[in-house]
Amino acid sequence: MANDIKNQQDILAKLNIEALNPMQEEAVSIIEVTENIVVLSPTGTGKTLAFSLPLLDLLDPESTNIQALIIVPSRELAIQIEQVIRSMGSGYKVNAVYGGRPMSKDKIELKHNPAILVGTPGRLLDHFDNDRFSKSAIKTLILDEFDKSLENGFEEEMKAILHYLPNLNKRILTSATQAVDVPNFVGLDNPCVIDYLKEKDASRLALKLVISPDKNKLSTLLELVKYIGNEPGIIFCNFRESIDQVSAFLNKQNIGHACFSGGMEQKDRERALIKFRNGTCQLLVATDLAARGIDIPEMKFIIHYELPVHEEEFIHRNGRTARVNASGTSYVLKWKDQLLPDFIKASAPIDISKKAPHKKQYWETLFISGGRKDKISKGDIAGLFFKIGGLKKDQLGAIELKPDCAFVAVPFALANQLVGTLNNSRLKKKKVRISVL
Repeated sequence: MANDIKNQQDILAKLNIEALNPMQEEAVSIIEVTENIVVLSPTGTGKTLAFSLPLLDLLDPESTNIQALIIVPSRELAIQIEQVIRSMGSGYKVNAVYGGRPMSKDKIELKHNPAILVGTPGRLLDHFDNDRFSKSAIKTLILDEFDKSLENGFEEEMKAILHYLPNLNKRILTSATQAVDVPNFVGLDNPCVIDYLKEKDASRLALKLVISPDKNKLSTLLELVKYIGNEPGIIFCNFRESIDQVSAFLNKQNIGHACFSGGMEQKDRERALIKFRNGTCQLLVATDLAARGIDIPEMKFIIHYELPVHEEEFIHRNGRTARVNASGTSYVLKWKDQLLPDFIKASAPIDISKKAPHKKQYWETLFISGGRKDKISKGDIAGLFFKIGGLKKDQLGAIELKPDCAFVAVPFALANQLVGTLNNSRLKKKKVRISVL
C-alpha cells in the first residue's frame, strides 16, 4: 500500500497536480476494491485521472495482451484519455482507435498490443469483428461518458462489443449526468455509485438572459460578443448549418474564431482546438460535441446561440464554464417571441449595450512539419525559436507536439517574420517546414 501511495505521488508530480480532489480520492479507493462502479461528477472535475490511477494497479506487467478497454463516445475524448494516461509515465502501452483516421495507423500501433485500449464503439467493433487481437485478457471495462455511449445510435455496437468480453471482472461507468438507464447487457450488477453531481455550487454559474428583437439573432450575438470582450468562450449551436452561418457572419465582422463540429475532418477539428487552447482564437463556434470530452481550458463564458432541446445538453454546455472552483457565465440568447424550455430558469434580460474594451489578437499559430517520431522535443522547438528566431521567453506561447508535426503559439505581429527566418530550419536531423496555420 505504501508503494501504491508513492507511485501515485510520482504520477501526480508528473502531471503537475498537488493533490487529488475529494471525488478522485473516493473513486480511487472504491475502484480498487469494488467490481461495479458508477462515477457521477460534473465536467472538468478530473474523472479520467479518477479511473486511470486505480486502473494502473489492476494491470499485470507480465501480460502481453490487452487488459483494459475504455469505450468513449467521441474521437476527441479517446485522444484526450490516451494523452492523460501516457503523461502518467506508467510504462504501460496505451493506444486510442477511432473513426476518421486511417485503419492502417491502427494496425501499425496494434501490432504490439497495448495494455490499455481506448476507442469509439464503431472502430472498436471493427477490430473485434476482424479478430485483430485477443480479448481473453480484457478484465476491466470503462465506459466514459456512458450516457452518450449508450444512446440509441451506439447501443447495438456496444452490445456486440460486450458479447466479445466474457472475462470481465470490473466495470467502471462515468458520467456528468444522471439521465440514463444502464441496459442489462452491460452486466452492471449492484453498482457502487459515487455521486458528486450535487457538489457543484450552482451559485458559481451565473445564468443571464439576452433578448434578440429579431428571429435572426446574429446582430444580437455580435452585440453580446462585444459586451463580453476578449474572453475565451464557446458559442453553442444545434446544427452544422448554423455554425456555417455564424462563422460567415463573424468573418464579415473580422472577429477571429474557430469552428468545431462532427461534420469536420478530424485533422481540422484537432487544429481548431489547438488554436482555441493556445489563445489564437478566443471564440469556438461549436455543436454539442464540444460540451464534453474535449481537452480545452476553463471557459469564462458560454453562449447558447441556439437553445438546447434537452436538459442534458443544457447541463453539459454549462459544465464548460464555472468548473471546479472557478466562476463563469452562461448566456441564453433568445428572440423576443421565443419560449424558453422548462429546464431553463433565467431571470430578467440583461442590458448588453455597454461594450468591453477591445484588445487586438495577440497570438498566432505556426505549423512545424516534424514531431515526436522525428525525435523532436518541445525543448528543441523552444531552442530554435529563442536562438534563431530571437524570441524572448514571454513571447513563446503554448507548444503542442504531435507524432508527425507540431504547433507553436507566437506573437501575431511576429508570425510572418518568424516564418521567413525559420522555414527550412533543422530540428534534430530533420529539415522542417514552418508556416502560419
